[in-house]
Amino acid sequence: MKQERIDYRMGLLDSPLEVDAREWNALVARQPQPTPFLRHEFLSALTTTNCATGQTGWAPRFVTLVDAQTGALTAAAPLYVKQHSYGEYVFDWAWADAYQRNGLAYYPKLVCAVPFTPVQGTRLIATDEHARSRLAATLVALAEQSDVSSLHVLFPTEYEADTLEALGMMRREGIQFHWINDGYRDFEDFLSTLEQKKRKNIRAERRKVREAGVTFRRVRGEDASDADWRFFNRCYRQTYREHFSSPYLNLEFFRMIGQSMPENLLLVIAEREGRPIASSLIVYQRDAQTGGALYGRYWGAVEHVPCLHFETAYYQPLEFCIEEKLGVFEGGAQGEHKMARGFMPTVTHSAHWLAHPAYSDAVARFLENESNLIHAHFDELREHDPFKKHG
Repeated sequence: MKQERIDYRMGLLDSPLEVDAREWNALVARQPQPTPFLRHEFLSALTTTNCATGQTGWAPRFVTLVDAQTGALTAAAPLYVKQHSYGEYVFDWAWADAYQRNGLAYYPKLVCAVPFTPVQGTRLIATDEHARSRLAATLVALAEQSDVSSLHVLFPTEYEADTLEALGMMRREGIQFHWINDGYRDFEDFLSTLEQKKRKNIRAERRKVREAGVTFRRVRGEDASDADWRFFNRCYRQTYREHFSSPYLNLEFFRMIGQSMPENLLLVIAEREGRPIASSLIVYQRDAQTGGALYGRYWGAVEHVPCLHFETAYYQPLEFCIEEKLGVFEGGAQGEHKMARGFMPTVTHSAHWLAHPAYSDAVARFLENESNLIHAHFDELREHDPFKKHG
């Protein structure tokens, strides 16, 4: 059956606030792999609180496709004009350096991503595959017609990466570590599936925290007070201070998402002698088919306690994941140490287009070699499976 031709009207928006929130969220809800980070509330909070704006090197240029006849939003992508490569978690600093050494400008560039969020999920938001393909082609055409060095789509789904690759973009792969809920009854049931050494180490880490007199409160977004958010922000900023870097987010951002999407948020607050000493922010989403997912995001502490990081950022969220029957816990970028705690490697994707032919060819060769190394490393990691071996 011949598909009816649909005419689209493209929009290029300077702010997510220019698109109707209900229409955007309705479109997101229809996606095969949505995340809370694609919600209008999250993206608009980044702009409203000046975390992702032109002043911070993240100038929004959201792309929309509207049905020319009905005026309905049929496709959209969170696109930004970038003046640097911070906050992306798919590292292209070497590419930028090669441009600079040869007197070429790598910035500005176009990045389709959720700022500061290395979580794989839908990037080409669309009503159907026809609209999705048109949106992908629109992004590439926009990059070709703009005065930018490149286009980068970060952490799309594997299917979207295939679509973009078919349009001539170069695929890049990476590795993250995710924990899968195999229907565990409780935390001890999960521990029973690990090798003895791993199980013993986790119990020892948790015991050290208990013996230090630390207790925990799990505060759902609906119940979080302003004092809770102010303390979490203090912990968040402390983490960046310890790494001699500047935080991407601010208290106003946390307050805003705490008010607009509390059902997706969980604060884990560690206390000792009646005083809060550490905190982590967890984002989660329920899904009737998959059970939903939990995303480890940020953590920090104002006092040092051995193993407190593991308890606050991993074990408490894992317990919550099991209790709430969430299907997966995505631990964020990097971190092979997570494997000892039951997280397994998974492949992530990104897609890249460079305007300069010679550099595009060089990057293509680099990515081919890098991909071989990634696959070999992935296989090696799988050989160090932390779970019990059976027969």
